[in-house]
Amino acid sequence: MSESELLTHWATARWHIIVSQVAPTVLLIALIGFTAVGISGTPVSVRLAAAGVLLASGILGALVQVSAANEGRAVIDDLNSLGSPSALSRRVIASAPWINVVRLVTPAIFVVVYVALLTALFLPA
Repeated sequence: MSESELLTHWATARWHIIVSQVAPTVLLIALIGFTAVGISGTPVSVRLAAAGVLLASGILGALVQVSAANEGRAVIDDLNSLGSPSALSRRVIASAPWINVVRLVTPAIFVVVYVALLTALFLPA
């Protein structure tokens, strides 16, 4: 692949990572808001449904993130093998360590927040 094609793939993978955060973030904000106004007093079935929707969205978002991060890492590996990469390609290559934040840290933060919300939803205050 040419350097231009690789950079296009990098931009696409980066966009997928960004977009994959939208739904789980909006759902987390909504659930925090509902918890603040008393969703914990609603029937268990409603709370389970809210937790299930958030979990499904989080899992799908994490899968997209990990997949896009792996693709981004492959692009970086290919850019790194170019004879004389452009300044832009060298910057993309330099961002390689940050791929692990997307693959590991962000999903871990989601799990911590999700457990905290489950605690707020299902354990008495």
